[in-house]
Amino acid sequence: MLQQYPSRLLEKAVQEFSKLPGIGRKTALRLVLHLLRQDGEDVDHFVSAIATMKREVRFCRICHNISDADVCPICSDSHRDSSTVCVVENIQDVMAIENTQQFHGLYHVLGGIISPMDGIGPGNLEIDSLVQRVAGGGVSEVILALSPTMEGDTTNFYIFRKLAPFTNVRLTIIARGVAVGNELEYTDEVTLGRSILNRTPFEGK
Repeated sequence: MLQQYPSRLLEKAVQEFSKLPGIGRKTALRLVLHLLRQDGEDVDHFVSAIATMKREVRFCRICHNISDADVCPICSDSHRDSSTVCVVENIQDVMAIENTQQFHGLYHVLGGIISPMDGIGPGNLEIDSLVQRVAGGGVSEVILALSPTMEGDTTNFYIFRKLAPFTNVRLTIIARGVAVGNELEYTDEVTLGRSILNRTPFEGK
């Protein structure tokens, strides 16, 4: 049974909030009612922050991580090891690995993984830019840090084939301390940190 709302404006706001991932209509209603109870200035700050983020946020031209500038703080940090590039699916994975404080190289965000069922092929991802990055020189190791799922392994193998000509580049994969089938961003920091430290050569199997 559809819930009846006393206001069309309220219903419209609930509909918009419920479009967010993991937010059902009941949670959306709770959030909207919370905003209604806030001061107008607080709500204006909330709306302004979202609008400004959408309008001004950028993606790093090197690694495709979210950034406020043309190059993100990680890529522009001279103290990072620029010869090691960690390939991840999304921005949440960068944050997860950074929280372990075990990795000091750079990243490359694919923007997803190969998933034919979802209509996502290699051309939809930042794989060609990774190949160009490696071809540009200066990279001695590429770490494949994708979630250990069927789609993640398919993407790993595709990247392995694309980077095979660069025989001077070591290709490794994070240790499978991360349970098979788990999403990387939900893995605890200790397990994820150990997986980064104990990475193994990727043999394309």
